[in-house]
Amino acid sequence: MDHRREELEKKRAKLAELRRQREERKRTVMQPREQQSSASSRIDSQDINDLVNSLVGDRARSPSSQLSTASGTPGLSREASGVGRDRSISSATSIGTQIGSPVPRAATPGSSGAAGAVAVAGSGGGGSSVAAAPRALPEFKTTEMTIFDFPPKEKIVYNKEVQTAESVDAADTGLLTEEEIGRRVKEIRDKDEKIRAAKEEERVRREAEAKAKESETKRLTDDQRVRILESGDFASFVGQKSRIMERAIDEDYDFMVDYTLASAKDAEDGGGEKLELKLAFHDDKVSRNRSVMDLAWSGRFPELVAAAYNRNPMAPNDPDGIVAIWNTHLRERPEFVFYAPSDVLRVSFSEFNPNIIVGGAYSGQILLWDTRSKAHPVLKTPLTANGHTHPVYSLKVVGSTNAHQLISASTDGLVCSWQLDMLAQPQEVIELAHPAHLRTDEVSVTCADFADNETAAFIVGTAEGVAYQVNRYDRAGSKAGLNGFDAYRAHTAPINSLNFHPPSSSDFSDLFLTTSSDWTMRLWRARPAAKPASTVPSDISPLHSFDAFEDYVYDARWSPVHPSVFASVDGTGRLSLWNLNQDLELPVQTAASGRSLNKLAWDRPGRQIAAGGVDGTVYIYDVGDLSTPRADDHSRFAHVVGELSK
Repeated sequence: MDHRREELEKKRAKLAELRRQREERKRTVMQPREQQSSASSRIDSQDINDLVNSLVGDRARSPSSQLSTASGTPGLSREASGVGRDRSISSATSIGTQIGSPVPRAATPGSSGAAGAVAVAGSGGGGSSVAAAPRALPEFKTTEMTIFDFPPKEKIVYNKEVQTAESVDAADTGLLTEEEIGRRVKEIRDKDEKIRAAKEEERVRREAEAKAKESETKRLTDDQRVRILESGDFASFVGQKSRIMERAIDEDYDFMVDYTLASAKDAEDGGGEKLELKLAFHDDKVSRNRSVMDLAWSGRFPELVAAAYNRNPMAPNDPDGIVAIWNTHLRERPEFVFYAPSDVLRVSFSEFNPNIIVGGAYSGQILLWDTRSKAHPVLKTPLTANGHTHPVYSLKVVGSTNAHQLISASTDGLVCSWQLDMLAQPQEVIELAHPAHLRTDEVSVTCADFADNETAAFIVGTAEGVAYQVNRYDRAGSKAGLNGFDAYRAHTAPINSLNFHPPSSSDFSDLFLTTSSDWTMRLWRARPAAKPASTVPSDISPLHSFDAFEDYVYDARWSPVHPSVFASVDGTGRLSLWNLNQDLELPVQTAASGRSLNKLAWDRPGRQIAAGGVDGTVYIYDVGDLSTPRADDHSRFAHVVGELSK
């Protein structure tokens, strides 16, 4: 406290010294100004008095001389002297008024005004008479004048003390005691604490209101409920989210397994050589009273398989054709459903765009659907003579990513090439004709396929039970169109399917399978496409015939990974798995569905087979290790083919 008191005393002393110096500076500045003002006032008064005296003296002398001459009486009268005094005063007053003097002055006997008195002379004859001069009336004039008093400009000198004096003064006057400082700090803290408490109470109140609103159950009216349930956005949202949930819970995993009790034998049971039914897809809204006409697996998403359906004769108001995309992780309903104006006979995923699905219709139209769009086709060919006018039984996308085309074949004897982004008209049309036919030259195509790495030539199966080679372009020794001289003749009924061997480490791309309604299946070796066509008719014989069937054989497909394995389906509802390295006459595994099976398709890894039946059900079979090739399977199959070719 003593230290603080000493500091205060020093500051007060300094403040007093600064105030004293400031007063001295003010007196120093104001003293010359007062002297100058006083001198100026004296000079002005002296000038005015001189001017008044000069003017009054001139007027007084003029009437006095006139009076003296007229009377001729010497002497001075007291009364005349008095009159002269009054006139002198009046003149002085008039002059003072004219020059703007505020107060007129009266002439005194001792002043210079007495000199202007008139002299009174005595008359002749010794008598004396007083003759007073006529009294002159003063003339008054009013003049308005405005006097401005401009103070001299003050010189301001700046130094450190002048600049800091006021700030020091203000700072010193605001000094606070320790008690005052502590009191203010406490007030600020209390105020902040109240604000913080108020904010916390507001936050708690809002949270309580939010919880109360969440706990409240909002009741919808019947009209609101009906509008929501019938809205397309709600149905789309529920369908999408429910599919996601079903995929998540469809996990084929035994979470009750005890790893401490499992034996080595149990661990080895995960894969075996057994054809086993894994899934069966059926939805009454989609596949009731319909038959599966074709199947195709997605090349990008291995869990998706597309199924094409014909019309439902019991529901004339439903779409005639349907394409359903089934998901192996979504068992109860399809992932997508697409509609068509006619029965869909062929379906295929685009090899270069996984969102595009292409279908061939019974009306002859080519239909294109997009999974990113709605259920109806985004593109389709017109019903004109420019394209097909009969059922389309073959579709194949060939080419590369940047240059690919869709090749379609129909029972009207036309092969058309299409661009997928422009289906208004085909890019090229090949008319298949055979002059040896009795009634018509047209060739009714029921199936077709391209060999691996071949886009210029392909094989078609016909309704007459014969397969022919077709060239898309003219080449050496052969023209574009049907090669009628080289006929793959063995079946006695329409050919239902034709499938080339997939690419493998060994060159088996010239092998293909055909199935027919004559209850047989044939293995063929295709004639090289670059070889000149025969000039005389010739029949090409199959390498082997498979006759172990009891009904129509509808389809046969090679395994995409095993060189000697293929599968077939027939009218008895039996799925047969063949391995030519083991047996040429009987299948190595079979599975019966109880209903006729029309189509089958392998997935890309070669571990699952999808089979479609006339009841609209899609069956998914697990092949297991049956299609896993061993190290010597390629060489063994090459030996088998060599033996069959002899």
